[in-house]
Amino acid sequence: MSRIDEISSAVVGEAIRIHRELGPGLFENVYEAVLAKRLEQAGFKAERQVAVPLTIDGEHFDIAFRIDILVDDCLVIEIKAVEGLGKSHAKQLLTYLRLMKQPVGLLLNFNGETMKEGIRRMVNDYRPEV
Repeated sequence: MSRIDEISSAVVGEAIRIHRELGPGLFENVYEAVLAKRLEQAGFKAERQVAVPLTIDGEHFDIAFRIDILVDDCLVIEIKAVEGLGKSHAKQLLTYLRLMKQPVGLLLNFNGETMKEGIRRMVNDYRPEV
């Protein structure tokens, strides 16, 4: 199993535990804070609200967007607490992956009945290690 797959697996496991403990209905920033703290306690580097720069037409914008959590400098996590994930949520994460030149991201929606229905793994030209 590659490092990114190990990290993804750990994040998904922790998200499921948090959802079981807290349940749905809280604000996204609560789930973000708890998940980041739990990941740090597990030995991962978990940066919150990481700026995503953008350069277009020769203009550079340092903080065009912010991703919720960046784990070990390689896994982008976007957290939602909405009735259902839509295409716009997936497009948002894919945009972050492209701009950050990262291979894998997780879209986590904590508002579902179970966490399993709220997990989407997305890739950006990801090639698993052989």
